[in-house]
Amino acid sequence: MASGAEEALEHAGSVISALSEKLYIINGGCGAGSGVKMVNQLLAGVHIASAAEAMAFGARLGLNTRLLFDVIKNSAGTSWMFENRAPHMVENDYTPLSALDIFVKDLGIVSRECSSRRVPLHVSNAAHQLFLSGSASGWGRIDDSAVVKVYETLTGVKVEGKRPALSKESVLSSLPSDWPIDPIQDIIKLTQKNSKTLVVLDDDPTGTQTVHDIDVLTEWSIESLVEQFSKKPKCFFILTNSRSVSSDKATALVTEICSNLSAAAKTVDNAEYTVVLRGDSTLRGHFPEEPDAAVSVTGEVDAWIICPFFLQGGRYTIGDVHYVADSDRLIPAGETEFAKDASFGYKSSNLREWVEEKTGGRIPASSVASISIQLLRKGGPEAVCERLCSLKKGSTCIVNAASDRDMAVFAAGMIQAEMKGKSFLCRTAASFVSARIGIIPKAPLLPSDLGISSYKTGGLIVVGSYVPKTTKQVDELLLQRGHALKRIEVSVDKIAMKSIEEREEEIAQTAQTTDVYLRSGRDTLVMTSRLLVVGKNASQSLEINGKVSSALVEIVRRITTKPRYILAKGGITSSDLATKALEAKRAKIVGQALAGVPLWQLGPESRHPGVPYIVFPGNVGDNNAVAEVVKSWAHPGRLSTKELLLNADNGGYAVGAFNVYNLEGIQAVVSAAEELRSPAILQIHPSALKQGGVPLVACCISAAKQATVPITVHFDHGSSKQELIEILELGFDSLMVDGSHLSFKENISYTKYISGLAHSQDLLVEAELGRLSGTEDDLTVQDYEAKLTDINQANEFIDATGIDALAVCIGNVHGKYPESGPNLRLDLLKDLYDLCSKKGVQVVLHGASGLGENIIKECIKLGVRKFNVNTEVRKAYMESLTSIGKDLVHVMESSKEAMKAVVAEKMLLFGSAGKA
Repeated sequence: MASGAEEALEHAGSVISALSEKLYIINGGCGAGSGVKMVNQLLAGVHIASAAEAMAFGARLGLNTRLLFDVIKNSAGTSWMFENRAPHMVENDYTPLSALDIFVKDLGIVSRECSSRRVPLHVSNAAHQLFLSGSASGWGRIDDSAVVKVYETLTGVKVEGKRPALSKESVLSSLPSDWPIDPIQDIIKLTQKNSKTLVVLDDDPTGTQTVHDIDVLTEWSIESLVEQFSKKPKCFFILTNSRSVSSDKATALVTEICSNLSAAAKTVDNAEYTVVLRGDSTLRGHFPEEPDAAVSVTGEVDAWIICPFFLQGGRYTIGDVHYVADSDRLIPAGETEFAKDASFGYKSSNLREWVEEKTGGRIPASSVASISIQLLRKGGPEAVCERLCSLKKGSTCIVNAASDRDMAVFAAGMIQAEMKGKSFLCRTAASFVSARIGIIPKAPLLPSDLGISSYKTGGLIVVGSYVPKTTKQVDELLLQRGHALKRIEVSVDKIAMKSIEEREEEIAQTAQTTDVYLRSGRDTLVMTSRLLVVGKNASQSLEINGKVSSALVEIVRRITTKPRYILAKGGITSSDLATKALEAKRAKIVGQALAGVPLWQLGPESRHPGVPYIVFPGNVGDNNAVAEVVKSWAHPGRLSTKELLLNADNGGYAVGAFNVYNLEGIQAVVSAAEELRSPAILQIHPSALKQGGVPLVACCISAAKQATVPITVHFDHGSSKQELIEILELGFDSLMVDGSHLSFKENISYTKYISGLAHSQDLLVEAELGRLSGTEDDLTVQDYEAKLTDINQANEFIDATGIDALAVCIGNVHGKYPESGPNLRLDLLKDLYDLCSKKGVQVVLHGASGLGENIIKECIKLGVRKFNVNTEVRKAYMESLTSIGKDLVHVMESSKEAMKAVVAEKMLLFGSAGKA
């Protein structure tokens, strides 16, 4: 459109004509064209304002605005501007294509012109006021369709046409009752008759979240597949990790795997198999590219089956609409953060429409068949089979499901259809796989189930997933377990956006620090910084994801310490760590660490054979889920002395309490205990504390924490109230209240007072009733002062003091026994044990040095659970010092070995070896 002086138009006409598809010359000189533009903008502005008014009115009437838009655009009331702008309002998408302020300006010009020319333009003036209100509210720079927000503000309604969130309880309760017969046993029988192996191509490792005792391969050479088919398994997984690559690469990957499967199957007696494409339960992934690639090799099938139901993740398909549970609500999948994925985003929650959207219209929504919940629950497997057999060849069929029973019913019906010659290619979430092969769920596994409870290295937690759910879960993890975790945050900016040098420095520093923490037994969280960095398009976003993932791979690859367990958060992260960092070619899916959270044990070829590998999906669990798993997999910590003695009582053995005076003695006890896998007690006498002080205690506690077997630290013969009150603050696990020098009543009072203080800190309390003769650490009790434990006093003493262990006097002595040998009252020991066992009190015997093997074994049989050992260990130490001409280091070594030999001999004698 052009206007101007005739001479100007004549000179410029050819140029303007060449630039125009259709050229209008407006007569009237310069500015005449602006008049036409004003009229156009008047109409455009009025149309946008009226579209906003119409949609707001419809929302106020309670109409579904999506449906309203579809109706109006196919009726006489539509206009180009309505069809162009109303979708922005329905989608709540105000990305500025034409800013609202443009119409503030243009309709303002119209208003001034109509005023100067005395033409009353009531409609355009009203529209202008709407745009002015929108601009004044701060919406001037977003899209002009945001004028609808003025109506939303005035009326309180929302024009956005989101599918409504539904009450989970009311929706599920409104459905028909489950099919009354559990078909799992039938599925197991049908699977046994049907020799086909189910081969699951998993686009990330999280698809193993509902199965157990199944193999997963991370490479798919023909040789590996031949080996797997030769085992005749009912199922195995192949981890493709295709969600982390472009669609072209995913297509090539699936094509290659399917070709190798075909070649391998022919080698193994034409093994029969069915391919399942396990994908994300929130609809992200390469669809339809992967199914297209599969059928290009396997040949056309009767139908594609789309089944994203996944109970543990809260994914339900009801009325053909896929929902994601959020607490007590069901949110349409297209309205969740998963639908906004930078690489695999979508808008449709209705699976029929989703198929059309993802296929670009190649498969129209109207052509997509479905299996309803009503059919599953009213007709059962036979109705499913009939429905599947009636589908036209090449159909696409979605499966509704709201319970595991629904899934089992469908699986049973599908197997029946397969046995009638029908073939299917399934694109499903994890629940279908377990139903299809008749997996019976088992409870989540704990470290004790895998025999790793006593491992002392730290667990490694790696977080790479960026979905909002993961960030919330990490926040909660730090809130609940931050005190027990070492946290290292990896800068995404440095590893993905900066120079190679900065990337390398960040990787190296993280790996070195993590190694130190794991070696010291600390559970360590390595997480990427939480600010999401995305590219300008899906391809660039995938590239950034790749850089982040490869950095995490390199960090884990450089860690030399074998973690107690590894938890990887996020599908891509867990896949890359397993295959590239840990070099696992296969693993065993042993079960789940939490509902929906797979637990693998890495294969023998991996860098850390047998290590439990927790594959934590980015989109599974509530905010507490990661914290719950980390807490249950945390090292249980040191056993208490009470637990040590209780285990000994249950196992019919005794634990040695060895007096230590220096580092060599501590190392001797710990080393012997670790070699013999025996529990032990490091025991400090008051005289040793006087010389070694707090550093000696700290050394014992540190050694106990670092030991790979249960070791506790005990304070022996606390005969002073002041001394024991101070002892309570030093970190001991247990203590002995020695009031044997007091009268009976004074002993009760003294022991009861200390016992109350100690129990408030969960310390075991041992006390002595009676008095041993002999010498210990220069403290001597003469024979005439010694006395045996009185059984009647013992009964009263235990009740009055609340002690946990009783050191009995049955003729045992501190130090050396007389030449005539020990003379123990074993009959008294039996009576005392009978009494103590009824009251939950353990029996302790001091003076074990010098007791013969037969007496020791008889004492254990009669209930002694703790033996104090001092004299023989001290003697071994002193004798090791008689050698001359040695360096101090050699003196330390020889004394440690001398004491260790005595300690080991006692552990074997007490029966504690092999009990850790």
